[in-house]
Amino acid sequence: MLKRVHRLREQLPSSSGAPADIDIALLGAVLALLAIGLVMVGSASMDVSEDIFGDPLRIVIKQSVFMAIGLLVAGGAMLFPIERIQRWSAVGLLVTFILLVLVLIVGREINGSTRWIPLGFFNLQASEVAKLGTVIYMAGYLVRHLDQVRSKLLGFIKPMIIMGLLAGLLLAEPDFGALVVLAVAMTGMIFMAGTPIKYIAAMIAFFGALGVAVVIFEPYRMARVISYTDPWAHAYGSGYQLTQALIAFGRGAWFGEGLGNSIQKLFYLPEAHTDFIFAVLAEEFGVVGSLAVLALFLFVTWRSLQLGVRAEAKGMLYHAYVAYGITLLFASQALINLGVNTGALPTKGLALPMISYGGSSLLVNCLAFGILLRIDFERRRASRSQPVTGNKKHKASDSAGGSIYG
Repeated sequence: MLKRVHRLREQLPSSSGAPADIDIALLGAVLALLAIGLVMVGSASMDVSEDIFGDPLRIVIKQSVFMAIGLLVAGGAMLFPIERIQRWSAVGLLVTFILLVLVLIVGREINGSTRWIPLGFFNLQASEVAKLGTVIYMAGYLVRHLDQVRSKLLGFIKPMIIMGLLAGLLLAEPDFGALVVLAVAMTGMIFMAGTPIKYIAAMIAFFGALGVAVVIFEPYRMARVISYTDPWAHAYGSGYQLTQALIAFGRGAWFGEGLGNSIQKLFYLPEAHTDFIFAVLAEEFGVVGSLAVLALFLFVTWRSLQLGVRAEAKGMLYHAYVAYGITLLFASQALINLGVNTGALPTKGLALPMISYGGSSLLVNCLAFGILLRIDFERRRASRSQPVTGNKKHKASDSAGGSIYG
């Protein structure tokens, strides 16, 4: 028992150097986003919660429980060595495929999409787990086959096969938003690994063509694109959500109507506590409050990328690629959600990370940032001890995890 306690203490920052072991700035920004999210979910959901459950606090209480569990998950991730995650990365990919197949078999349909696996106490959104699982596996693949990825077409094609299979499963739900986020993350990780630009251009062209095809052959997606170009012409049809969101932004003006004083959340704006929560925030806190939240998102993105760059400079390639992937997942999803809320992008159901209501998104994002903080902790600890040079250590440890390609 004493040995176990001693090992746990070794995983934690030392009492004499805690500030140097944990990125306090990143942790503080993430906690600030979580706090803002909880406040906004409470504000945006009370009337909906009263109407559905007969209890105005039901939704915000559930979100509070998810946040508490999420913080515990993040704390557990900070104690979990990255080498173990690397070793089991292929298992993570297997779990990803199992969940995406399982959701098509036993999944719960909501608003025309089958994206959730009912677990009784909450619905697990399979695509949220799939995105993080794929990033963790992809980082291991890049380390194992780095030379091939940088010089040969085969090294580029292999991950594209995985991406193609994932795309098919995500479109079957359908969950086009998750596919876009995952495609951005994988493309960015391959680019960061040094893949020739011609392959990156081919990948972008492929996903662009796929996106156009998906829109053209699905009438409801085409309707969203048409309403996006002129939402006011379809204000009571396909452009309803966007016009109501724009009204919320207009009412917010510079300083907002004040916390709890949104009118649009009173059954005018659909999904006010989930996909369109930023519009409610803008209505209640105005341009000033919106820019403050946007600044937090930008800071978290920049700090997380910086964390990856520092890990790569130490030769900790797996750590770096996981950091890049998590950052790209977070930033692309936030960018798409903000674009949808402001009318810069066609309407798409995608949560705002750390802010929107939803257990799956919140738990997975907390796990992801716990892993990021662990990455930086290991990088700082390595900097104080013996520097890591080259890729030998990481290639050797990664090879122990095996590859689905053999």
